Amino acid sequence: MPYVIAEPCIGVKDKSCVTVCPVDCIYEIEDQLVIHPDECIDCGLCEAECPVTAIFVDTDVPANWRSFIEKNAVEAKKAAEKR
Repeated sequence: MPYVIAEPCIGVKDKSCVTVCPVDCIYEIEDQLVIHPDECIDCGLCEAECPVTAIFVDTDVPANWRSFIEKNAVEAKKAAEKR
């Protein structure tokens, strides 16, 4: 179960989650940060660091932000190709 970054990150992009990620699976896109679902090792370090409570286990994403599960997957994969 990978982690997902949802709406509260939009416009904030604090990046404290990036600092603690041991596998470098968090990518910056235009409006927010996203987590690559295939690279995430489910350690949970990012969730604890997020100052705006934007990070959730994919099965715990609130219903109104479920679209961010796909957004993270699609956008992180695009960003990874550019890296």
